[in-house]
Amino acid sequence: MTQQGVRWTAEQVLALAPDAASRKAGSKLGAAGPWSETGSSDEGTVWGLCKGSGSKPYQTVIDIADASGPAYKCSCPSRKFPCKHALGLLLLWSGDDGAVPPGQAPDWAEQWIAGRRQRAAEKRTPDTAGSPPAAADPEAARRRAERRAERITAGATELEQRLADLLRGGLAAAEQAGYGLWEETAARMIDAQAPGLAARVRELEAIPASGPGWPVRLLEECALLHLLDQGWLHRDRLPESLAATVRSRVGLPASADGPPVRDRWLVLAQYDTADTRLTTRRIWLYGADSDRTALLLSYGAAGRAPELALPVGLTLEAEVSAFPGAGQVRAALGDQFAPPAPTPIRPPGMTTTQAAVHYGEALRADPWLDSVPVTLDRVIPTPDGNSWQLADADEDAALPLTPAARSRPGLWRLVALSGGAPVKVFGECGHQGFTPLTAWPQGADTAVPLC
Repeated sequence: MTQQGVRWTAEQVLALAPDAASRKAGSKLGAAGPWSETGSSDEGTVWGLCKGSGSKPYQTVIDIADASGPAYKCSCPSRKFPCKHALGLLLLWSGDDGAVPPGQAPDWAEQWIAGRRQRAAEKRTPDTAGSPPAAADPEAARRRAERRAERITAGATELEQRLADLLRGGLAAAEQAGYGLWEETAARMIDAQAPGLAARVRELEAIPASGPGWPVRLLEECALLHLLDQGWLHRDRLPESLAATVRSRVGLPASADGPPVRDRWLVLAQYDTADTRLTTRRIWLYGADSDRTALLLSYGAAGRAPELALPVGLTLEAEVSAFPGAGQVRAALGDQFAPPAPTPIRPPGMTTTQAAVHYGEALRADPWLDSVPVTLDRVIPTPDGNSWQLADADEDAALPLTPAARSRPGLWRLVALSGGAPVKVFGECGHQGFTPLTAWPQGADTAVPLC
C-alpha cells in the first residue's frame, strides 16, 4: 500500500483475524467511537489510540507496506497477531470515510516503523565489515544425515511389522486396543526422528471411532502408510522427484531450492489449523503470469498465530521459490517488490469433472496427497439430502462438500453469495470432496473469504 487512496475491503481485513473471537471483537472496534489521534501515511502506515479499560489508551500502529504482509504493534497485552485493536483500526481505515486522515505519524509510531525498516534493510545488505561466518563442516553434516536415515529406516521397519501384526490379528483389534496402541507406535516414530510417520500413525487412532465403514477407511490409511514405508526403504530405486516427496512425507526437512519465480501473486486464501503444539497457517497464491499455484506455510507456537499474513483478494509482486518433490506446490516467499494491492485478476476456473480428473492425475506424482488446489467456475451450492454439493451450472456433474466444509459458517456465506446463481469458488479438492475457501460472486469486484 503506497497510495493513500488504495484501501482494502472489510472482508480482506477480517480475513487476517487469527480466530473467530478476534474477528468478532475487532468488528466492534471498527467504529470511530473508541479511537482518537488516528492517521495514515502514503508510505503505508496507519496508527491510532484506542480507549480501553485502563487509564491510558492503547497505542496501535500497523505497517501495511511490510515486505511479508501487514505488521502490527499494539500496547495491549494480547498475544494474538493481529489483536482486536489492530483489526478495528484497519476496519476504520478501510471505511474511507475520513475517520483515519492522512498526516504525520507520532513519535511512538514513527520509532517502531523506522526500526522495522532499518532491520529489513540490514537483512537485505550483507555485512561486509565483519568476517564471514565459518562454513559448516560438510563431512559432519553427512554423518548426521546418515545417522538420522538409519534411525528412520529402523523405525519404518518396526512400523511395517506392527502393520503386519494388525492385519494378521484382524482390524477389530484396533477398535479394542483404543488410542494406546497408536500413541505408543507414534512415540516410537518420534524416537526414530520420523515425525511424518508419527503424524500419519496418529491419524489412524481416530478412525475406529469415526462411524460406520471405519474398517474400510482404516485399511486404506494402513495401505498408504505401508506404501510410504516401502517408498523410504527403497528410495534408492525411485526417481529423484518421487524420492524427494517420500523424504518430505517421512518428515525430513528440505529447503526451497527451486529457481525464484517473479510474478504478480494473487492471494487466494488463508486459514489456520492448530493442535496442542503448533498453529499452522496456509496461504494459497496464484501467479497471474506463470499460471501456477503455490502454497506458503508458516508456523506459530501453540495458542499464537503465525506472523505471516496476506490479505485475501490482493496481489503482491514478489519472488517465490518451490520446494523439491514430485507434484509439490509448497513454496517459500522471497523478495517483494511492491506491497499487496487490489487487483482485477481472477484465477482461471474449471468444471467439477475436470477438478476430479486433476486430483487423480496429481495422485500419480504424490499418492499421499489429501487434496489439490482448484478453482471451480460457475458452480451452485446445492443441498444433497443431509449434505451439500457444488453443482456445475453447465453440465450434469457435481462435487460433494467435505464434512469439515459442511460444519463451517463459510458454507452459509457461500449459499448467501450465490443466491441460486453460479459463482466462482477456489478451494481444495480431494478424496473427501471439496472444501470452499474463497468465492467471487457474479459482478463482484472483490474476493470473499469463506474460512
